[in-house]
Amino acid sequence: MPRPRERIVVTARDLFYRHGVKGVGVETIAEAAGTNKMTLYRHFGSKDDLIAECVRQAVAECFAELDQLTARHSGDPMGELQAWIEHAAGYIVSEPRGCEMANAAVELAEEDHPARRIIEDSKKRFRDYLVGLCRRAGLEQPDLAADTLMLLHEGARISRQSEGVQGSSERFKSAAEGVIASFGERTDKS
Repeated sequence: MPRPRERIVVTARDLFYRHGVKGVGVETIAEAAGTNKMTLYRHFGSKDDLIAECVRQAVAECFAELDQLTARHSGDPMGELQAWIEHAAGYIVSEPRGCEMANAAVELAEEDHPARRIIEDSKKRFRDYLVGLCRRAGLEQPDLAADTLMLLHEGARISRQSEGVQGSSERFKSAAEGVIASFGERTDKS
């Protein structure tokens, strides 16, 4: 059986994902994790600290998946870019509530919330990943191509939540492939 801290985080992530970070109290989390509020507060000084840890784990999982894509397509950046599109399209269809980080960011209006910095840093890091990938794949204007893909990706995940799987999000893959084609390959790949 997992230790209390691990149970609390797993339970909180699930509840936050389904009901939002503001929609779930520590008592509900503690009870669902098979523990009590005192144990929760012993591991996390506050609900905000727990939210930050949940976001931190979601970020780590996201970048572990990107690292796996990179490793599987070593030396083939265009193959990695295509694999990222496939992976992202699959995620959009399979995750009705979208991105844990984006969902938390929408609810956390406080600029100084400990999870906001983690979310902001992860989104910047994800953009850097896409810029590097577009550059290695030889696309013209790799920064603009990456921004376009990132905005398309973020928008598709939100569209999935508001329109359902039959909405415009189902065309993410073809739209992303169109973005790549429109930026074409540079003639000087320096």
